[in-house]
Amino acid sequence: MAVTVETLEKLERRITLTLPTSEIESEVNARLKKLARTVKADGFRPGKVPMSIVAQRYGYSVQYEVLNDKINDAFVQAIKEADLRVAGAPSITQKDESPEGAVAFDATFEVFPEVKLADLSAAEVDRVSAEVDDAAIDKTIDILRKQRRTFIERNEGGWTDPGDRVTIDFEGKIDGEPFAGGKAEGFQFLVGEGQMLEQFDAAVRGMKVGESKTFPLQFPEDYHGKDVAGKEADFLVTMKKIEFQQLPELTEEFISSLGIVAGTVEALRADVKKNLEREVKYRLLARNKAAAMDLLVKVNELDVPKALVTSETERLVENARDDLKQRGIKDADKAPIPAEMFTPQAERRVRLGLLLSELVTANNLQAKPEQLQAHIEELAQSYEQPAQVMSWYLSNRERMAEIEAVVLENNVADFVMAQAKVTDKVLPFDELMAA
Repeated sequence: MAVTVETLEKLERRITLTLPTSEIESEVNARLKKLARTVKADGFRPGKVPMSIVAQRYGYSVQYEVLNDKINDAFVQAIKEADLRVAGAPSITQKDESPEGAVAFDATFEVFPEVKLADLSAAEVDRVSAEVDDAAIDKTIDILRKQRRTFIERNEGGWTDPGDRVTIDFEGKIDGEPFAGGKAEGFQFLVGEGQMLEQFDAAVRGMKVGESKTFPLQFPEDYHGKDVAGKEADFLVTMKKIEFQQLPELTEEFISSLGIVAGTVEALRADVKKNLEREVKYRLLARNKAAAMDLLVKVNELDVPKALVTSETERLVENARDDLKQRGIKDADKAPIPAEMFTPQAERRVRLGLLLSELVTANNLQAKPEQLQAHIEELAQSYEQPAQVMSWYLSNRERMAEIEAVVLENNVADFVMAQAKVTDKVLPFDELMAA
């Protein structure tokens, strides 16, 4: 029997499903008879309840089940005959008029789009690279030293410099009135390290112990404290204590405490360089991969099924709720999270997923076993016991699926870069690491 498919809008389709009432009634009666064998009712032995009582009690629910099953079977058969790839569940509505001896339903649904990949040869994309130089190694070693620094109280009369740890009392007022969170005693922070708003930080520099200062501070419009965001406050600060930092020397003892067995500066620099090169490699991969994916989305026009976008949006909202829970936010389950704020992201993900699926299939870009093995080995090398890490990945199907997804995306990125017009750009190390 030929199936008539009506196109409504873009990817939306509609077909009519017609079910003979005799077939429905026959199935309902068969199920009620089967049910009657086990039905219990007061005054009757199991299996001896009259069919009239069974039909009265269960007839509606059984008919509902039969209709659902029959509609589902008819829909599956219809889309199979029409050779359609359905995206999401159909919306079923009963028609006002049906043929004699039958009941008719409209099934409205979306189909997957036909994906036609654009030619990438004229498309332009940037591919970035970066080097780990001596300056990067020096900066990282300084960070390691800062992580283990000690503080020594300044002599009386010394003033505050960047890097000092200060202890202060402060009180802020807006229009002469105190505000929540605007007062503290014995408060500590490191000057010049971004722990305070720049205006506050700058006002403290140069102060001496025992000195007090009043200064205005303009809270940013996007400040996390909504009650004070965008407002100007007057702060009174009193310096209680100033401590200057003392960085550890690069002695054998200090270097050995970092896990460098040789204990030499050369060995430390070699280890730092190795770790930085690994980090740089992953960051470059992520950045170039993102550029390749952005290019795919940009050059390929594609309608996406609303049902898939809705499903992806719901998943993103749930992820946001889970993130709130992990942060300890009270009543995260009830937090009002507008779904529409995730719609553009969800639409992009669905579009990219459809493009990747077509691109991978058309160009045989699936992750190969040797690629998976090599990727896991590389990941494991950053741990003390690589063999255990490899076993941890290989023994779990979900973890292997994650590795496969990463390798597949790498294959796609490499393919895109090979097809497109690539401009190679060298990024400064600090810019890459700050991104």
